[in-house]
Formats: sequence, C-alpha cells, structure tokens
Amino acid sequence: MRRQGKTYGEIRLAVNRQIPKSTLSNWCKNVILPNEYNERLKKIIAKNSEKSRAYALVINKIRREKYLQSIIEKEKRLAIKLRDKDVAKIALSMLYLGEGAKWKGHSGLFLGSSDPDIILLYILLLAKCHGIKSNQLRCRIGYRADQNIRKLERYWSHVTKIPIRNFYKTKPDPRTKGKKTRKVDYKGVCVITCAGARIQLELEALAKLFLENLRAHSLEEKR
Repeated sequence: MRRQGKTYGEIRLAVNRQIPKSTLSNWCKNVILPNEYNERLKKIIAKNSEKSRAYALVINKIRREKYLQSIIEKEKRLAIKLRDKDVAKIALSMLYLGEGAKWKGHSGLFLGSSDPDIILLYILLLAKCHGIKSNQLRCRIGYRADQNIRKLERYWSHVTKIPIRNFYKTKPDPRTKGKKTRKVDYKGVCVITCAGARIQLELEALAKLFLENLRAHSLEEKR
C-alpha cells in the first residue's frame, strides 16, 4: 500500500489498526514512492486544512452564540427598566444624539438609518415617551439606482408599520448610477420624520444634561 502511494493514515484505516506512525515509517523507510505521491499529498493536506477551517468556524460560531446568550441573560434586568418612562426617555435621547438630525433651523424630528433595529427602536421609544403613533410619522427612502423603490417601500412599511401613503416620493442617489449594489440585504436608508420641535429640543437638552452630570461625577471621583 505504501508503494502504491497510500499515506500512513490511509494504511492504518485500511488494516483497521492504530499502528504508530513511527513504526510505519520504520517499516516503509526503503519503499520507493510513486512520482505523483508528493502532488497527491499536497492535495490531501489542503483538503484536510479546509475541513479544519470549516470545523473551526462552526465551533467558534457555537461559542459566540453561547457567549451572546450569556450576555442577554445577564442584562435582561436592564432591558426591563426601559418600561420605566424616564429611563426610556434617556434611551431615546441617546439614540437621537447618535442618529438624529440636530442642525440649527431644523424643526421637528428627523432620524435615518439603514438598520431596521435602530429604526424600530426609535419608533417604539417615540410611542412610549411621547405617544406618537406610526400613522403620524412620515418616511422617505434613500436608495441606490439599481434598487426597486416600490419593494423598498413595502419592506420599510412592514418594519415600521407606517402606511405607504405616508412615504415621500424620492429619487435614487445619482452617484450610484451604473454601479451594482454589492450588499444583497441592503434596503436603503430609512428616514423617519414627524412634527415635534419641542421634543427635539427636549431630547438634545436631556443628552446635554446627561453628559454634564457624568462629567461632574467623573471629576468628583478623581478628587
């Protein structure tokens, strides 16, 4: 079998015996291997390496999922606190600080994202903190030239529960003309707007107060 170009692993499998590799090497040290042996060995090593990588990916995925689940279980108590309206307001102000429009002269609420979870969290927090319903919101989609706006509107309407009639008519980004969208799951940028200049000022003020309090607390700890 060795003369035919079989590896030591294949020989052990064929004879159904766990013979030490060193023993097989000693027995076969004078065997002349076929010319194609080295090339075949390279292919076997490459195939085994590919299997090892695939196995490692599966193991790492399982470990990551277990780790994420442990984090979820640990932080459940914090998520429950969002039922408190004051805590929810803090969460909304932080979200708007990061994703919302804050330029001078802009009246009303204006937040956009391509992440449906961010958009949904924003809508739910608006409803909880300020009683704003989905049918009171307006929406427009920023999209690429090769995307179907009707499909995108149906998708975001399903996510947000905002009626199609509340969607603004929009045009694709002219810079994307002739360029293919590589991310197959990209659904454009959903921009949510609604009246609420007072709410916008309140959210910005709350975020600023939160920052000032944290800064003051940090200075106190250093003293």
